[in-house]
Amino acid sequence: MQLMQKLSQFFDVQDMTKGRPMDTLIAFSIPLLIGNFAQQLYNTVDSIIVGQYIGDTALAAVGTSGPILNLMLVLFMGISTGASILSAQYFGAKDRQTLSRLVGSTFFLTLLSGLIMSVLGFVFSEFLVSLVHPPENVASGSVTYLQIIFIGMLGAAAYNILSGVLRGMGDSVYPLIFLVIACLLNIVLDIVFVRNFNLGIAGVAWATIIAQGISGILCLIRLVHMRETIDINRRTLTPDKRIMWSLCRLGFPAGITSAIFSLSSIIVQNLTNSMGELTIAATVAVMRVDGFAMMPNFTFGTAATTYVGQNIGAGQMNRIRPGTRDLMKIALCCSTVLVAAILLFGRPLIGMFTQTETVIALGASGLRWQALGYIAFAVSQVLQGVMRGAGETVIPMWISVISTVVLRMPLAYLIAVLTRSSVFPQGNPVAIFSSLLISWTLAMLMTVYTYRKGSWKKRLPEALRKEI
Repeated sequence: MQLMQKLSQFFDVQDMTKGRPMDTLIAFSIPLLIGNFAQQLYNTVDSIIVGQYIGDTALAAVGTSGPILNLMLVLFMGISTGASILSAQYFGAKDRQTLSRLVGSTFFLTLLSGLIMSVLGFVFSEFLVSLVHPPENVASGSVTYLQIIFIGMLGAAAYNILSGVLRGMGDSVYPLIFLVIACLLNIVLDIVFVRNFNLGIAGVAWATIIAQGISGILCLIRLVHMRETIDINRRTLTPDKRIMWSLCRLGFPAGITSAIFSLSSIIVQNLTNSMGELTIAATVAVMRVDGFAMMPNFTFGTAATTYVGQNIGAGQMNRIRPGTRDLMKIALCCSTVLVAAILLFGRPLIGMFTQTETVIALGASGLRWQALGYIAFAVSQVLQGVMRGAGETVIPMWISVISTVVLRMPLAYLIAVLTRSSVFPQGNPVAIFSSLLISWTLAMLMTVYTYRKGSWKKRLPEALRKEI
């Protein structure tokens, strides 16, 4: 009986306004971390199957599509961030009516944004690929992959946005379950479509959108059945202009931040593509490993936003500082362990994606350059998550602009020019990875300075600012 009660509590939404901050943060973060692992497994399994069964050219084609796809997803990321912040605050305040209207407005925005991105992405796929100037044999595969992914864009919208609402309400378990289901389905369909049906890159894309669609539908079903927390009816499903404005106000800077990362990746992708097919394949492999290394950082950033948002909504300002301190300890410990693992096992990790020795050597070198940057990124994500939970999304946006646009992109091209040689006529691939390390370190320094200065508290009532 006691075991069943504990299991029931595990599947319930997490009220992070009660209990020891460390306990609630760990309980929320563990399913979230596993969920992020499952989500990253989508792309990684795709890349492993493509690299092993189709070849390095196909692997380069999927990798070239990545930054373009991320750019088109920024609308979902923005809406998801705004919905997560507001749902955390309304849930913490126990404002059932407004929370229900938020969910209804989010349903509407999910449908609208998914359809818009699906049409625009499909129509402009070839043009978008041409912007990064991939080799001709890589470009055709990239266009095929993108067009199929955009057909199923509504599924990606549903999962990304609705899971943000669930996490804001403290539910990190069900999004995890839905992702695991989708991930397992994705793996099975990848193997069937590529190995058995010989569909090539198209098979990988179809497997992905089917799995994403399933995860989006499951999130929708979960929200509809949360009758103990929200009301879903004709009145709450009517879009609320005030709530939608708040979603856009909070989500727009977060969307711009994602767009900045994606645009910088596309611009740097031009540099990568100029270095040849093997460098492209090595970079894809590094980015897949990088996705797993980033998981704790993004996880704890999301946990910080939810924790701070719920406690601000409940007026529990005295819990924010100790919660931030505990979360920082967890994030730094996890990042340090991951860095050590990457430094020790870099070559075998890259070897999962390709059997080409040159690609493995380039990829292992790239991982070594990026490794220490993960610790700096962990600090940035936790503190920026705290800011977002307080409703401040503009400052993290400007930090991204400065560290990515002003520094990272010019630096990558400068290092490439300075390292040109007979072996690397377009520059040493180290330019791509070392520029990331430097930009992450600068972003950490700016984030720490801004957090300590306290300007991010301005959106809170003056009486509450001194309590944080």
